[in-house]
Amino acid sequence: MATLSDVARRAGVSPATASRVINGSSKPVTDELRERVLAAVAELQYVPNAHAQLLARSHRSAVGVIVHDVSDPYFAEITRGLQRVATDQGRLLMICNSYRDPDRELEYVELLRGHQVAALILAGSGYHDEAFTRQLNEKLAAYEATGGRVAVIGRHEHSGDAVMPDNRAGGYLAGRELCGLGHRAIGVVAGPRILTTTTDRLAGLRQALTEQGRDLPERRIRYAEFDRDGGAEATARLLDADPELTAIAALNDSMAIGALATLRARSLAVPQQVSVVGFDDMPIARDVTPALTTVRLPLVDMGVRAMSLVLGAGTPTPRVEVLPAELVRRDTVGPVPLSPRATAGSAPRARRGDAVP
Repeated sequence: MATLSDVARRAGVSPATASRVINGSSKPVTDELRERVLAAVAELQYVPNAHAQLLARSHRSAVGVIVHDVSDPYFAEITRGLQRVATDQGRLLMICNSYRDPDRELEYVELLRGHQVAALILAGSGYHDEAFTRQLNEKLAAYEATGGRVAVIGRHEHSGDAVMPDNRAGGYLAGRELCGLGHRAIGVVAGPRILTTTTDRLAGLRQALTEQGRDLPERRIRYAEFDRDGGAEATARLLDADPELTAIAALNDSMAIGALATLRARSLAVPQQVSVVGFDDMPIARDVTPALTTVRLPLVDMGVRAMSLVLGAGTPTPRVEVLPAELVRRDTVGPVPLSPRATAGSAPRARRGDAVP
């Protein structure tokens, strides 16, 4: 593999001159020398060392992003928005998967700081963990002290720029929809207890039920991983504990799809016997059968807004942008059955595709 010295010798210039051309230095170089260096680069197929370039430049070009799992459709959509802005501005995106492991998240903050990224975005939920939060804020403060920029997506105990999906309002919309259709025996498929996202969505749902005189006892809540298998297993436990449930509120769409699988396996018709509502409006939500009624969050726009905050001009005070939720009615929610486990086809379906802010 060709080195910088090889390029300099082929071009007949000093290594310092070759470096200035390759790294885009502001120091002047004649057009004739620049052409010779670039010709040598092409002939030798020289590939610059990215770490050396980073040290040579005063302008940091990379942005670090920490997500819980980029294979999760929720984070995949957010990452699309992040990438859109980064690409437009010629930035390299470095994506780290924490897999909802707080210790790994702390390690990634240090790693990205070591790579001198220009900005750092935390794209996953915050944690109900005081020790972790304290350590995270210390590491982020040290990074910001070196000129780094930070933004978070979701509720974190960090004083800085943030993009906040209105999770509580979304939970409220889901609860209001089910109550409005007469449901009283409502089970909740919730995410991990430690996540602020779970807390906020559940709080909104509980508020809607309380306003309508409905109870939400702990026996009707099951906590599981925010994925399809977690939703399927949690739904099975709910039905075993309370066979007369008429509705399932899943706190993300992956879990809702798992709930649909469990209901199908038990020959329970949706929505004629059990209604299901999800959360996020992932692309697959409209393609499952029946199409999933869900709470829509502007996932791509959340990524766009977060990247725009960290790459734009800073402000003296933190900026918090709250992005609204809306209910999207499709085919998995209908009126409460007239009697427990009514015959499939006895209840009309909800209107498909209507969004309710």
